[in-house]
Order: sequence, then structure tokens, then C-alpha cells
Amino acid sequence: MKKNTKYRYPTTKRELIEGLRHYDINNGQWKLPSVTTILDKTQSAEKREGLKYWRQRVGEKEASEIVERAAARGTAMHKILERYIIEQGYLDLTENGLEAHHMAKRVIEQGLCNVPEYYGTECTLYYPGLYAGSTDLVGIHKGQEAIIDFKQTNKPKKREWIGDYFQQLAGYAMAHDYVYKTSIPKGVVMMCSKDRFYQEFVVEGAEFKKAKHDFLKRVDQYYEMKREPKVDIKEKDFLEEAEKEKKELEESYRESRRQTEERKLKEKTNEEEEKINQ
Repeated sequence: MKKNTKYRYPTTKRELIEGLRHYDINNGQWKLPSVTTILDKTQSAEKREGLKYWRQRVGEKEASEIVERAAARGTAMHKILERYIIEQGYLDLTENGLEAHHMAKRVIEQGLCNVPEYYGTECTLYYPGLYAGSTDLVGIHKGQEAIIDFKQTNKPKKREWIGDYFQQLAGYAMAHDYVYKTSIPKGVVMMCSKDRFYQEFVVEGAEFKKAKHDFLKRVDQYYEMKREPKVDIKEKDFLEEAEKEKKELEESYRESRRQTEERKLKEKTNEEEEKINQ
């Protein structure tokens, strides 16, 4: 995998503020909440109830152990993949480490094989005054620039279950686009289960635009909940970005409806012609 130094990503510090992860950007110019903090604090009531029910069903002790094992396995897998990308060896002989090694191997063989070039790994990205985060990889995926994140899972996931992952990628993409004047067209989730089942989810087009719009709404929701001003935020830029995403999403939806109606009309016309020709 070839390193391209086209973009220079900042080195930042992470710190907890009131128990929530923040990033110190430009030596204290901004202390911004992380993307994952925003997503966690703005979870829907339905999702929170679902997690609460799961913990009650399996028991608090077992639930905590499952979460801790998954977190350790995920950390190990990320470390192995990061070292692979920068061509440094890494060996973890713990039980979690060995399991993570096999999972990382699947990601390398089935996912990273499609990323011949990368700009950075463990990249800190930030949207001035709003939020920050660290994405696993920014690079070229199947010929297009992409934000890429690695995920471990206990069991394979369905696409409709991982909306927050898409919003996470959308947040990173908007931050990258704003700071580096890019136009990242897609996000990629490279996921492997502890049973070594690899899944890849690509979010792009209208779906990516919707994820961006949804994430921007959650950013606003987060600040409303915290009742804090957006530090040095360029309010006009933020509102214009949100309005632009909304208009693009509506336009994509109208185009999709138009194509659907055309297809239905064509199918109906073909059916009528077939009846006539019978």
C-alpha cells in the first residue's frame, strides 16, 4: 500500500471534559466533542431502551464482560491493521490478540486489497468549532477517495442496523471536505466478526448525503442538550452546509421518484403491448 502525503493531518490531544471525549485542536484553539460522543449522547430513546433490555436479559455482569471483550478485541484489531498499513510488525499473543489477528487478516485479504494508496491512518479530522474525530484510514478505495473505518462485531450485521456508522463516516467526510477543500464521495465500513466473517458496507450517493444531513441534525441536538455555544463556530457556514445537504437530498429523492415512476410506466406499457400481441 503506497503512502501519499497529499494531505497533512494534525497531531492532537484527546481529553475528557465532564466525562466526555474531546479533541484539543490547534493547542487549545478549540476543544471539540468527538463524533462518537455526539452520536452516543444523541441516541434515540428506542435504541437506548433496546440496549437496556439486552443488559437486563443477559445480566449486568455478563453484559459488561461481553462489552469489555469486544472493546479489547476491537482495539487489538485496529492496532494490527494500523501497523500493517504503515509496514510495521505487531504481535499480540493474548487470547484477544490472537483472535484479533485472524480478524485483521480477513480485513486485509478482502478489504484493504482494494486500497492501493492511502493518505493517512488514524487521522484526526475536525470541523472548526463543531466536532472532531479520528478515522482509521483515508485513501483510495476502488478508484475513489474514501473515508474508511474498521469495525469488529460479535455477529454479522445487517445494513439497516449500522446507520450510526454511516453518520460517523459522513461526519468525518464533511470535516475533511471543509478543511482540505475535498469532495469525498463515499465512506467504507470494513467489518469482521469474531467468527472471521468479513462484511463491507459502502455508503455513497443519496444515502451518503442523507447520512450527512442526519449527522448535522445530531450535532445541533448535542449542543442544544448541552446548552453550550458552538465555540467560534462560523454559524453561516454551518447553516449553509446543512441547507445545501438538505436541498441535495431532496433533489436526489425527487430524481429517484421520477425514475421509479418512469420504470413503472414502462413496465405497464410493456404489459399492455404483450396483451395486444397475444
